[in-house]
Amino acid sequence: MSFISEEPPSKAGSVSASGAARLVLNEWEERLIKDIMAWLKERNPEDYRQAQRRFDCLRGLGEAVSLYPSVRETQYLNGVARNEGQLIEALCAFSSASHMLHIPTKVVAARSYLVAKYHAFSLLAMLIGERNDFQSSVKRVIFSLISTLMVEEVYLSCLEEPAFSREIKLEIANDLVNLWDTGSDLRVAHHLPALESLWAAREAAPPTFGTMDGNSELLRITMEMGDDWGDFLMEESTNDETQEALEEFLFGLSYEEIQQVRSRLVHFGILAVDYNDIRSYLGSKPAYAFVNPGELRAVYDFFVERREAARFRVKTSAAGPCHTLEGLYLRYRILTEQE
Repeated sequence: MSFISEEPPSKAGSVSASGAARLVLNEWEERLIKDIMAWLKERNPEDYRQAQRRFDCLRGLGEAVSLYPSVRETQYLNGVARNEGQLIEALCAFSSASHMLHIPTKVVAARSYLVAKYHAFSLLAMLIGERNDFQSSVKRVIFSLISTLMVEEVYLSCLEEPAFSREIKLEIANDLVNLWDTGSDLRVAHHLPALESLWAAREAAPPTFGTMDGNSELLRITMEMGDDWGDFLMEESTNDETQEALEEFLFGLSYEEIQQVRSRLVHFGILAVDYNDIRSYLGSKPAYAFVNPGELRAVYDFFVERREAARFRVKTSAAGPCHTLEGLYLRYRILTEQE
């Protein structure tokens, strides 16, 4: 399975005559849906009706969310102005863990729209089965949505990053506001191919474990990535956190589990292990769920599990990575752009 299709979807939002952003399916997505619907109608009318209802609901939700004022508009409450600049300043002031009640209603509603859109296109992916020509395009949309949710999380964590200057944080906050307002962002579009390549390379190089040094997995992933991935690895070669986050990503195990397995290898003089050995060492409840290459939702699940484990380490001052590999990689790309 490839995450990349020949024609990526264009910007998801549009702007009405009044200047307010509207959450709508773009022309490329509408054409894709129309073609799939025509095929489903001939093949299975019941599947067609189910999919038609789902996308009618999605379009209705998009229109409802679009009724909320743009987060870029100035509003007055009790004579006091609340504007985009104040929102951007506020984003730089509070932590990502407490942002939910500090952001406009439209932001929460827009995120719900993205989730509903994910489910609608996931339904299509199930209904079209082995139609590979449709599958590649549908999965491209799904991965774009998942990446948008991941990048939003990275943006929020970047606002708490001590190494980022105030100017960079304000720029990221501005991009975050744009993402919330329109459902798209130029930075997301710019970094999406890198995230896709990273995950496609991981899928092409499933962990073999072996000596647990990760060299074979890293070599295979590096061969599939662009030059900036190599630059990232060189720049971060002495950074323990990047190494630890990379190992979590490569092996699909938590930092704590990796240390446990390695200690066992040393203690018993074992030279190499396979997947069954790993499971017997760690028991039936691994820290991270198995990532099924055919299930794109698992990409986001795996990211969230590692993000939550990283946050727990920060709170408890425990050893191990405090960020995900995707977060560290995107941070590197953002900082490189500023140079």
